Amino acid sequence: MAMAIVQSDIWFDDGNVVLIAEHVAFKVHKGQLERHSEVFRDLFTIPQPRDTELIDGCPWVELHDTPSDVLYLLRALYDGMYFEKPLCSDFPFLSAVLRLSSKYLIDNLRQRCLHRLRTDWPSTLEGWDRREKEGTDENNRYVPRDVYPQPLPVIRLAISLGLDELLPAAYYDLSRYGPRRIVAGTRAPPSLLFPPAPGAQNAEGNEVPVESDMMTWSMEELQLILRGRETAQRYVIQFVETELASRGIASNCLNKHHENGRVCRESFYFIMLNVLRAVGGISHGRDADPLYTLMQTIEMVDRTDFSDGEKMCGLKICIVCKTELGHSVEMARKDVWSKVPAWFGLHTKEQEVARL
Repeated sequence: MAMAIVQSDIWFDDGNVVLIAEHVAFKVHKGQLERHSEVFRDLFTIPQPRDTELIDGCPWVELHDTPSDVLYLLRALYDGMYFEKPLCSDFPFLSAVLRLSSKYLIDNLRQRCLHRLRTDWPSTLEGWDRREKEGTDENNRYVPRDVYPQPLPVIRLAISLGLDELLPAAYYDLSRYGPRRIVAGTRAPPSLLFPPAPGAQNAEGNEVPVESDMMTWSMEELQLILRGRETAQRYVIQFVETELASRGIASNCLNKHHENGRVCRESFYFIMLNVLRAVGGISHGRDADPLYTLMQTIEMVDRTDFSDGEKMCGLKICIVCKTELGHSVEMARKDVWSKVPAWFGLHTKEQEVARL
């Protein structure tokens, strides 16, 4: 063999086959791979030329995968995959195993990866709310990047594997970033655990490429994302205009005989001002997150930490007006979730069927 290979950490003395990915070698057991994958089983049945050079006394097979992906797959096969709680640092492992378990038809690992991704990037509003709660720490601070990876790598993975159900949540998450941060892209998850030496070659004698550490968008993608972000902002403004600015008291408002429901109307006005502050990014820095802003709208009704100039108190809105407002917010949040795919140029299954 002309190339110089690097021996990986996965090197069993009693192994009986060597896998080579680019410039990295893994000595493993045929039976372990054949047990989980028909693709490997068929691969190992291909006759080797008699004069093929052995590596450490074993036949070798070249895989056209990155060394990091192969390492993660072998770790999953030998050691298992365990996720005690969501961590963004799991994504390189998760994405690598998903890519190769899909390629080599290792269904148990693939299903485990898909379950985790569908939990982190849900297709339902209820799942999204659970996800957001998971991204909030014990001090009620929203720290999603401790728990979930950047959305750009997730979008790239989902597109490459045809996992369209992950895209609405990932694009929505991305759109909550500021425009400058969206345009800048993000650093790619570490993938080259075995960086090749300059000029290193694979088994075919071709130079091993060095991957860029930045992931960026095309101009077409950027336009789509920023338009979706703008649409999300406009939705909140429209909600303010239709459901808060001109909102009247309920027909059976409990305060309607006291100055024609003044305290309920004042509560609507106070809520509207705080929503506008959120839209402007002043209060929480989440100006393009209508699901969050709408949730805050109804949570304000139950808060007791407002000041009337003398003491801390809550809003004096009556239970009937509060219930009607809560229903409006609930319907608006469902409406937002249903529209997210269209905001980012995605097609739902129902739309695809309608187009046939």
